[in-house]
Amino acid sequence: MDKVMQELGKSLTDQDVNALAAQHFESQQVLENKWTSELKQSTAIQKQEYQEWVIKLHQDLKNPNNSSISEEIKVQPSQLRESVEGNGRIYEEQRQLEESFTIHLGAQLKTMHNLRLLRADILDFCKHKRNHRSGVKLHRLQTALSLYSTSLCGLVLLVDNRISSYSGIKRDFATVCQECTDFHFPGIQEQLEIVQQVVLYARAQRSSKSKRQHDSVNRNGGNEDKSKNIERNQSNILPGEFYITRHSNLSEIHVAFHLCVDDNVRSGNITARDPAIMGLRNILKVCCTHDITTISIPLLLVHDMSEEMTIPWCLKRAELVFKCVKGFMMEMASWDGGISRTVQFLVPQTISEEMFYQLSNMLPQIFRVSSTLTLTSKH
Repeated sequence: MDKVMQELGKSLTDQDVNALAAQHFESQQVLENKWTSELKQSTAIQKQEYQEWVIKLHQDLKNPNNSSISEEIKVQPSQLRESVEGNGRIYEEQRQLEESFTIHLGAQLKTMHNLRLLRADILDFCKHKRNHRSGVKLHRLQTALSLYSTSLCGLVLLVDNRISSYSGIKRDFATVCQECTDFHFPGIQEQLEIVQQVVLYARAQRSSKSKRQHDSVNRNGGNEDKSKNIERNQSNILPGEFYITRHSNLSEIHVAFHLCVDDNVRSGNITARDPAIMGLRNILKVCCTHDITTISIPLLLVHDMSEEMTIPWCLKRAELVFKCVKGFMMEMASWDGGISRTVQFLVPQTISEEMFYQLSNMLPQIFRVSSTLTLTSKH
């Protein structure tokens, strides 16, 4: 293409450039289709092999003396530790800033909850560490087995209003999801296509209902509110709305909440009634009704720091989110009868240690942190 562009206007014309571009596009499509087909075939084979492995493991556990997999599942503790390769060390260093708290919430019947503040990349909870091969397999098996437990793990991803995986955090998350085969749920792309269909159906239903109400108002002599008829893409979602994807092949989570936010979250003047905050409330309500007992939330409602996010900005935003989440957790008692939960507040990796510890000091001031009692016997 570079050679053709250099000859453009000399020995070649625009038609030659267009023909070459079409040829490139066709070659790319053929190559993509080839690898997509091979990927689907490999996925199907892996699913079958994994199913056979799990069934054989189940049979061998019934007869431990005749186990052919017993040696494979007896992984030494050293093999489960973090790999000594560079990526492993970086992973540990990035996750080392962490503070844990135990709190009790409720008016009369108090419920104990665990809170954690971490400086980490939100996708670290999705990526499998590059451990010993058997260690990864067992970790994945443990995650898969807990799919039907009453203690699921969720994660909040902040996304734009398009249901896709083409850019930003959505693309990075989809890449992690596709690194290994999901043996239980449909692939991320298939799930997003289903979500898109549901959104279009819901929009059509709401639009039909709104039109009936609008016609009723007009018949009664009401004025038309033009501001409500602004055309917009019906396939997009609104700030504060979220969609859910389910996964059995990620490291520490089963459910991802894709919460739609707009550029307003980067301003310093959002309130407790902001769509993003109300979206968090609705997410926590879903957690209560679907046995999700661990949820990870971006504390500052952003995944990356930028210049306008000064220390006062961070402190103000963290205080707002802490107070709102505390209120929502107190509401949880009426939703689920008071079940102990773990809430993890994540801050971007680029935040300073000084800022991290300022946030860490703020948390126990807003939540009622349990104090430790030391009992000694009198002789």
